[in-house]
Amino acid sequence: MKAMLLDAPRQALRLAEIPDPEPGPGQLLLRVRACALCRTDLHVVDGDLREPKLPLVLGHEIVGVVERAGEGGSLFAPGDRVGVPWLGVTCGRCRYCLEGAENLCDEARFTGYHRDGGFAELAVADERFCFPIPAELGDVEAAPLLCAGLIGHRTLRMAGDPQKVGIWGFGAAAHLVAQVARYEGREVYAFTRRGDSWAQEFARSLGAVWAGGSDELPPEPLDAALVFAPIGALVPAALRSVRKGGVVVCGGIHMTDIPSFPYELLWGERVVRSVANLTRRDGEEFLAVAARAGVKSQVRAYPLEAANEALEDLREGRLEGVAVVVP
Repeated sequence: MKAMLLDAPRQALRLAEIPDPEPGPGQLLLRVRACALCRTDLHVVDGDLREPKLPLVLGHEIVGVVERAGEGGSLFAPGDRVGVPWLGVTCGRCRYCLEGAENLCDEARFTGYHRDGGFAELAVADERFCFPIPAELGDVEAAPLLCAGLIGHRTLRMAGDPQKVGIWGFGAAAHLVAQVARYEGREVYAFTRRGDSWAQEFARSLGAVWAGGSDELPPEPLDAALVFAPIGALVPAALRSVRKGGVVVCGGIHMTDIPSFPYELLWGERVVRSVANLTRRDGEEFLAVAARAGVKSQVRAYPLEAANEALEDLREGRLEGVAVVVP
């Protein structure tokens, strides 16, 4: 099969022909229909996440069709369309797995990081960690839901039940979670790079009641702030924007250092917390609500051979929506 391989951090992906993967027990062999690009992919390429399998097939937001199952596979049949997320497999035995927090499992292995992902014509995935894709969603449009959507969903849920929600970093995850928040009757306040009029207009088109620069204060205190941009300096800015008792949730897997800030920003029982990975329950919940809410991904499709171009467009902020690689 054709695949785009990462041979070492800080190198461009290489187009290669490699042997077709074989599904092991309980695994599925998938014909990849689409694989969305995520900022986490940039962190893997740039060496911010330091333990990737090498050489590696990148990509962890996979929509594929089942070709066949390995020994003992019984959850899906050939021809079924499934989604593969970042969480590839967990131990199922540790305290976190047994308590419903499998996203924190120390033995978890992740798609497109520890295991080959979807920047290829074929992929293998553990059937227990795959999701059926609702028929209402097309292949390319569904792919971003499998990470940007799921992380956005978990980040919003970690904020409790806020009425006024601020979103910092209006990119892939933000444009999806904003639609869910509006569907649930919440007010959305969007924070973008200073002077990014396109992103601010995009946010308003999705129902944001206010949009401004990341260094601005909203017109009134917020109940919660969701921070998707990997910039630590946004955490104090978000704290300044939430009311007493408000919550700041950091939704990225990697962030630059958070600078020191005066205690008065945290005082008043404000909370700062992070989101780590996702659970299968997140996937089931979000895909159901996304179908009900009519969530639409704004996407730009790239052929497999142009995966490096897609990565660079993401890095330079040239994307209006989400990049999706289509083999």
